[in-house]
Amino acid sequence: MNNIVIVGAGKIGSTIAGMLAATGDYHVALVDRSAAQLAAAEVPAGVETLELDIAAVGALEAALAGKFAVLSAAPFHLTTRIAEAAASAGVHYLDLTEDVVSTRRVKELARSGKSAFIPQCGLAPGFISIVANDLASRFDTLESVRMRVGALPQYPSNALNYNLTWSTDGVINEYCEPCEAIVEGELVEVPPLEEREEFSLDGVTYEAFNTSGGLGTLAETLKGKVRTLNYRTIRYPGHAAIMKALLNDLGLRHRRDVLKDIFESALPATLQDVVIVFVTVSGRRNGRLLQETYANKIYSQRVGNQVRSAIQITTASGICAVLDMLADGSLPATGFVKQEEIALDAFLANRFGRAYAQHEMVSRLAS
Repeated sequence: MNNIVIVGAGKIGSTIAGMLAATGDYHVALVDRSAAQLAAAEVPAGVETLELDIAAVGALEAALAGKFAVLSAAPFHLTTRIAEAAASAGVHYLDLTEDVVSTRRVKELARSGKSAFIPQCGLAPGFISIVANDLASRFDTLESVRMRVGALPQYPSNALNYNLTWSTDGVINEYCEPCEAIVEGELVEVPPLEEREEFSLDGVTYEAFNTSGGLGTLAETLKGKVRTLNYRTIRYPGHAAIMKALLNDLGLRHRRDVLKDIFESALPATLQDVVIVFVTVSGRRNGRLLQETYANKIYSQRVGNQVRSAIQITTASGICAVLDMLADGSLPATGFVKQEEIALDAFLANRFGRAYAQHEMVSRLAS
């Protein structure tokens, strides 16, 4: 049985803890600095909880001693602290961050580390890169790779057409930070909330626009191999215009704490959500210009004895599947591991990765 530490007892962290503990293959310790957060976490009785301030010198390192891996489900600004503790303790490190700067630091640590460092193991970045790289591998030469992901309420009821389904800090960060893209073969930065487009899927109209971090390391991997590469977040029409007014016209990009308070006070959370994954790749195969598309919708469902939102299911399943593959030797045990280095077929065959397979019932994860 592998001993695992999960940092962050929020919605995602508690879902990860429950999924791993249900297998019987992992002993899970859930760490958070808030006793109230730990008490509210919906986790099985077998999950150990530990109140711990990871900012305290040596505290997290001591908690990681002798463990197999640490999984970060904490806010993005704590990523580097957790990764540094993992490097010091010599344990494997996995996270869910979309923050580009944090991932660069993780990559630096991996160069001298004695364990595996696998950032961006969630939905986007994460699974989206696994899908995009699989599609791209089917072409002789590439023209474009377009990646679109959204976690949306099934029943929107406000002007933003949005409910809180993910980390508020993470959402605001991806709306504010510069975005990577490849344009005409060159790796560039493009502004968030721009290059808005509309498309329809199953009769529903959506908008998509630039957000930061969703490409993960794929821009670096495909640089020099593709003419166009971009990532955009999916929302219902009208969302981007209001967010631009809040962030730019009202200046809340410089007062993120105020915007976070507004969101968490005014926007209700929901378990009735849907995750949309939409990837289109075009290129040449045997001299012909062809296009292939992956489109998938994942809905909230019951996992074990808990109803989990679609974003909880997809994000937690992603990092749990990668951990499983690391534990069984399918992934390198040292160094920096990119999401696009993970084979799509192997991911979907994993007991957690099956959550992304449309024909599988998510409840089977805990069986």
